[in-house]
Amino acid sequence: MKPRKADYGTKNVCGANIERIRKAQGLKQSALISKMQLLGVDINPSSMSKLEGQTRIATDIELKAIATALGVSVDELIDGSK
Repeated sequence: MKPRKADYGTKNVCGANIERIRKAQGLKQSALISKMQLLGVDINPSSMSKLEGQTRIATDIELKAIATALGVSVDELIDGSK
């Protein structure tokens, strides 16, 4: 997996945790996006990159879909704890 080129932004608190969990599971962004689409949440690669980079806000619908797709709780996405 490629390392992050830019520093994290300040638009959300979950992006770094999403990226960390996704990479720990060996998933590429495209695989996470596909899982989200199967859950009815459409997000493009640019938006996902910005969400993980904390340069855009994350909606509650996106957080729920990401948590489901990664098999974790929304709390874990937000504060990093299980």
